[in-house]
Order: sequence, then structure tokens, then C-alpha cells
Amino acid sequence: MKKKKGRGNKTAVTFEMRQADSEAEVAVAGDFNEWSISANPLKKQKNGTWAATVNLAPGTYRYRFVADGSKWLNDPTADRYEPSGMGEDNSVVVVEAM
Repeated sequence: MKKKKGRGNKTAVTFEMRQADSEAEVAVAGDFNEWSISANPLKKQKNGTWAATVNLAPGTYRYRFVADGSKWLNDPTADRYEPSGMGEDNSVVVVEAM
């Protein structure tokens, strides 16, 4: 995950992951998009990673990657992890004011 100054008080957060070639679709779902598995699809990059950039206001957001619409994965580069209440952890990104 990479963070850089975005527009206004927002930060451009780029969510990245390496994904097995068998997955045809990857998305990031979280607090910032009402856990939608289609709102923020990741696009395959030339280096083989998958990435999507989301502009976020300062705050703490829980999220996970979703592969092929049903396989939920954590981000190894997350700022931290929190229990989801569903028996697994969520990845967490903390966005500071820039």
C-alpha cells in the first residue's frame, strides 16, 4: 500500500497485491465503499501486481481484497489488523491529514 497527497484534504491510497494467475478479478472492499466487491476493482499492472487507487479523507478504514468475488484476503502491507467479528481479521489503513 502506498499513500501520497491527493486532492484537497484527501490522500491517494494505492492498494496493491500480488495475486495468483488463476484469479481473473480482484477488488478492494472496505468501510470506504460500503464493502462493495465491485466499486474498486484492481487492475493488473505490467509488473504482475494488481492495484487500485482510492482517495480517502483522514481516518481509519477497515478493508480486504476480494478475488473472483468470493475469496477474501488480507493485505500483508496493511498498517495493522483488527478482528472482523466474523472469525477473521480485517486489514486496516490509517490515513493522516497531509
